Amino acid sequence: MAKALEGIRVLDMTHVQSGPSATQLLAWLGADVIKVEALTGDITRKQLRDLPDVDSLYFTMLNCNKRSITLNTKTERGKELLTELIRRSDVMVENFGPGAVDRMGFTWERIQEINPKVVYASIKGFGEGPYTNFKAYEVVAQAMGGSMSTTGFEDGPPLATGAQIGDSGTGIHAVAGILAALFQRENTGHGQRVNVAMQHAVLNLCRVKLRDQQRLEHGPLVEYPNEDFGDEVPRSGNASGGGQPGWAVRCAPGGPNDYVYVIVQPVGWQPLSELIGRPELADDPEWATPEMRLPKLGKMFQLIEEWTSTLPKWDVLQKLNAHNIPCGPILSTQEIIEDESLADNEMVVRVEHPERGTFTTVGSPLKLSDSPVDITSSPLLGEHNEEIFVGELGLSEDELALLRTGGVI
Repeated sequence: MAKALEGIRVLDMTHVQSGPSATQLLAWLGADVIKVEALTGDITRKQLRDLPDVDSLYFTMLNCNKRSITLNTKTERGKELLTELIRRSDVMVENFGPGAVDRMGFTWERIQEINPKVVYASIKGFGEGPYTNFKAYEVVAQAMGGSMSTTGFEDGPPLATGAQIGDSGTGIHAVAGILAALFQRENTGHGQRVNVAMQHAVLNLCRVKLRDQQRLEHGPLVEYPNEDFGDEVPRSGNASGGGQPGWAVRCAPGGPNDYVYVIVQPVGWQPLSELIGRPELADDPEWATPEMRLPKLGKMFQLIEEWTSTLPKWDVLQKLNAHNIPCGPILSTQEIIEDESLADNEMVVRVEHPERGTFTTVGSPLKLSDSPVDITSSPLLGEHNEEIFVGELGLSEDELALLRTGGVI
């Protein structure tokens, strides 16, 4: 079956996580993604290794379904080959430091001369301004995009989230921009620049906190469990901060992930009060309405936890779902990797690697009925040099050998 992006070639000049996460999604959607690596390879091939002299899980889990070539773009012949690759590509993606590609001699103006139809996407840490040249990492983006200041408990320090909203979150935003530019190209006939900054992507994911910053100008945020409010949106623990209050309540036997997240909707209060053994609270004027419960969120979830703490989380889940009370167990990484439903939905996938054997990775969250995803292994370093340089660019075997000995590939 044809894939959604079949026929689209992506020149992947990315490394680490934000860029590779974007190009991997494009590959899953059917694009031919050619990963252009320095002769030493993407740095993550060697980072956080669990097996000696084998590509790390860090690399393999971000570079499935791609082809790899090596190219020294500091050499004249390397620049010529990169020029030819740009000429033959629909999309070019990079996440080097600001100005790095320009210094190679490939400014946006030069890239347009080579291929007016190419979509050129750049992922950077920050937009134009005082932060432009700051070095960007996952948690730096979280810090500067509004996430850390609003994550954690009121009496504790700012906290990072385990979700990679700075890196992979930015990659997803980049994919949206690339697909939009490809669609617009159908009407205009030419490509365009796509710029995505990690700080901006995190900020977009934190928009509800900016909503609450403006609401705070008109008084305390009653949906939050905090007692005191200053001039800024506070950290509020596990509170949802939305229209329906929620909290993570402890379950038996009290392990680090023995929790269920429970949301208390108005319609759910009566059955919930019966489940926790306090049916009288359903009609108690002090508890019966959401408006009366909001000032007592801490006490309300304490009462719920007195019940949940006596039961395993899966029992709590069953009893709450029987009454359509929104809830979800806190799943550990081990529980997720062993979850049969996630495997059945091809979200936890086993992949064969030529050197490390079988590894587990995350599957595509994008499910298209006419564009199924078959996840294949990440490429070995330079695995497709001959296939691409000889088979597609037309170089001879002799020149390929000279490129190797000359340090070009």
